Amino acid sequence: MGIYDRDYVRRDGPSFLGSFTKRGQVCKWLVGINVVVFIIQVLTRPDDFELGWFTDAFALDVQRVLHGQIWRLLTYAFLHDPGTIWHILINMLFLWWFGSDVEDLCGPHEFLAFYLSAALAAGLLFLFSSLLWMPRLPALSCLGASGGVIAVLTLCAIYYPRRRVLLFFVLPVPLPLFLVIFLAGDAYVLFLNKYESSTAVAAHLGGALFAGVYHLLHIRLLDWLPPLWDQRYLRGLWQNWRRRLFGPRLRLYVDENAREKWNAAKPRPSAATAESIYHPEPKGQPLVSAPVADEHLEAKMDAILEKISRVGKENLTESEREFLLRASEIFRRRRT
Repeated sequence: MGIYDRDYVRRDGPSFLGSFTKRGQVCKWLVGINVVVFIIQVLTRPDDFELGWFTDAFALDVQRVLHGQIWRLLTYAFLHDPGTIWHILINMLFLWWFGSDVEDLCGPHEFLAFYLSAALAAGLLFLFSSLLWMPRLPALSCLGASGGVIAVLTLCAIYYPRRRVLLFFVLPVPLPLFLVIFLAGDAYVLFLNKYESSTAVAAHLGGALFAGVYHLLHIRLLDWLPPLWDQRYLRGLWQNWRRRLFGPRLRLYVDENAREKWNAAKPRPSAATAESIYHPEPKGQPLVSAPVADEHLEAKMDAILEKISRVGKENLTESEREFLLRASEIFRRRRT
């Protein structure tokens, strides 16, 4: 039986609304941030011929990066062309369509690290290609989430090779074929027609290259940055900071000898008193009623499913996997 045929991972209910509210938490945050930034870009744009001070401060400008403004290698991925809605609309639609599935596979934290790293890699390849092939164009700049989105699209094509998309919104083709056609066009523009395109095709190729290396080498980015994502590490930092600021917390120490003396002097209840206090359940009667047991079962199952949504199915322990299998059998028997 496939994993998606089991009760605890099967998605029932409304297809669109349920999918939007339960899946792709990081994708929704990324889309929301991009939309807010785009609104700021539009509001700070003085006219139709200038991008505005906000866009100019965070776009990937080659010459400014070389002069030390390295934050542009990442911030450009949250900017879009304020003169048209289509640039951000297409990027965000592709991010949501394909990013939600990749996030389900990787887990939200790993997916966020992958997306940001892919955007950084795309920005670096754009920078290097600009220095190698276009040294006579000092005003080169780049903006848009396309590099990270192409990386997500590449990883989705690897994991779901049979998925189909509409080429030119008309012709259904497999996702890997669509990706090959798209990247072949980018490679042609970069290597053979590099002076006649305003699209940052090098960023697209950089995102796809990063996703391919990520998959081939079986990279897990969170293993490289454990302190940044470890809740125990963050809790330790907070406790150390609080101790330095407010001093150590007061602790109550008890004399063990005094405790033993007090326990020895404490009166013990008689047998009759103990019988009147404790009334065991009669034989044959369950200690926990069926509704209470169901409540405990569902609570534990909800906790495990919540863990799957946070860190992915691959991080479940063996006992948690066995519990989900047993819970699936229990609910199946009750339906039959």
